[in-house]
Amino acid sequence: MRLDTLLLRAARRLSESGSPSPRLDADVLLCHVMQVERSWLYTWGDRQAEPWVQARFEALIAARAQGWPVAYLTEEREFWGLRLMTGPSTLIPRPDTERLVEAALAQADSESGRFLDLGTGTGAVALAFACERPTWEVVAVDREPAAVALAKANAQRHGLTRVEILISDWFEALGKRQFAIIVSNPPYLASDDPHLALGDVRFEPRSALVAGKQGLADLEALVDTARDQLEPHGWLMLEHGMQQGAAVRSALEAAGYEQIETVCDLEGRDRVTLGRWPATTER
Repeated sequence: MRLDTLLLRAARRLSESGSPSPRLDADVLLCHVMQVERSWLYTWGDRQAEPWVQARFEALIAARAQGWPVAYLTEEREFWGLRLMTGPSTLIPRPDTERLVEAALAQADSESGRFLDLGTGTGAVALAFACERPTWEVVAVDREPAAVALAKANAQRHGLTRVEILISDWFEALGKRQFAIIVSNPPYLASDDPHLALGDVRFEPRSALVAGKQGLADLEALVDTARDQLEPHGWLMLEHGMQQGAAVRSALEAAGYEQIETVCDLEGRDRVTLGRWPATTER
């Protein structure tokens, strides 16, 4: 079968299954199988697909039609210009989380400093920051060994081996170390959030998505515990749900943080809230 015919048939199947981007998904999956760029497919679409290519591609299309995320099927996703390996042990890096990187970079204006990423998953935020601030000390932690292994593999893949990646339940393994910037994209969905039954989220680890107190438990815990790990004038930055900005700002204010603000995502929704720990305040 010709490649262009194979793609059209696959896109039709994905459209019937409810995929939001059937042709793009089909293109990406065939490129993954053949290890080519999309432009190659459009240039050489009249070529015949080899039997092994067709079989592998159709298996991936079947999985995608059942809802499996493209990032898990291709085992990679681009974030901040980095091609990161992905897997079911971690969340899929999303463009909205780049706002967390941008917020951190905006405050990292010194030549050196210490940066911590809590619940790093694929390592996306820590590695993106390390690319932009090569003279900073960058530490990333996750409580899941599989996630730590994946983050280390991504660091190795991009030559960012100076980034320290540790197994740790939040601050547990860090002792009394303090940081100028602490960031996290913690679990922030309520257990009954309807998004858990939609799209890619259905296949992502619940432990990285759901928190108690209607999604606020981990956010509030980090606001409290981060105070002991922040340097004077250090920043805490938390990604959260679009309706949680006010609650996170209130928690930061009650805990004694200053210069509190919320950054919106590309669609104008509350996405990242940050606060600065003062120089002289009881912790």
